[in-house]
Amino acid sequence: MKNTQALFDDSIDCYFITSQENRFYFSGLKTSFGGIILTQNQKYYITDFRYQYAAKEALPDWELKFVKFSEFYNTVRSILQDLRVKTVAFEDKFITYSDFLKLSDILTGFELVPGSDMIETCRMVKTEEEIQFIATAQQITEKALNATIERLKPKMSERDVCAEIIYNMYLNGADGLSFEPIVAMGVNTSQPHHSFSDYRLEKDDLITIDIGCKYKGYCSDMTRTFTLGEPDKKLEEIYNIVKKAQEYALSSIKAGMTGHEADSFAREYITANGYGELFGHGLGHSVGLFVHENPRLGVGSNTVLKENMVVTIEPGIYLQGLGGVRIEDLVVIKNDGVENLTHFTKNLRI
Repeated sequence: MKNTQALFDDSIDCYFITSQENRFYFSGLKTSFGGIILTQNQKYYITDFRYQYAAKEALPDWELKFVKFSEFYNTVRSILQDLRVKTVAFEDKFITYSDFLKLSDILTGFELVPGSDMIETCRMVKTEEEIQFIATAQQITEKALNATIERLKPKMSERDVCAEIIYNMYLNGADGLSFEPIVAMGVNTSQPHHSFSDYRLEKDDLITIDIGCKYKGYCSDMTRTFTLGEPDKKLEEIYNIVKKAQEYALSSIKAGMTGHEADSFAREYITANGYGELFGHGLGHSVGLFVHENPRLGVGSNTVLKENMVVTIEPGIYLQGLGGVRIEDLVVIKNDGVENLTHFTKNLRI
């Protein structure tokens, strides 16, 4: 179990957590239904009979409650009454409005306060175990991309390549996907988050592949842009600019700076080369149980980067009607720089 002491101050007596990711984060147990209650000294996991054996094995030092769905909220209320707590923090960024109304009704007499920000802050800095899970997910992703590229040839469609990637992810040990793969060819590379289509590869097209998988619940994320032939000269120019911008950022970012400052290393280089307005997204984001977590690396991001945060570094330039380039690595923030978890080639010509 993760250290929960950082969650508590004098204003919060306990946390009531229902999102699958946060339940997994604090307990290590993955269930489709359930909730956990955390105080500074006690922890409860509420789920149904389907998980009784898994829960007993995984959580020997937790109080376990196995209930029917209809009994869930009354069980929560009973536990909170027994604990004699007054202030209950809930996941304000996850819970639906209808569930909030239900919670407010069931927990009349308790003070409900937002708790998502505290949980989010707790999750920002990764443990060594979390970093290892993310690194393994990244290794699986790179193996899958390499296997896919070995079979890549003209006339394959974006849909074909997407299917190959997903197959190779699972074949190499993935537990799931971080997100639906982004596979863009030709002019479609000008769309940063293009979904796959039936477009078929021409020999000199640029190809952008943005992919990630999950391992032990944790995500990876990477992007490569490349070609099987000879790209348009303008696209080769922006490729080299994006690559240099990323190299500059990777060599400059370290703990202690803000997300805004980290973003500026790549953004200023791209701007100085005349393409600043075409770098329309942030430099990166944190990665963990979700593929997009805080902190963000972007204009206006004042969160200070800390050692063992895991973030992406992904500058890009997109020319509408022609094509685009994005190169993305996954790194661990360190006090003296970054540790790059991504080792896949950045050659333009594959």
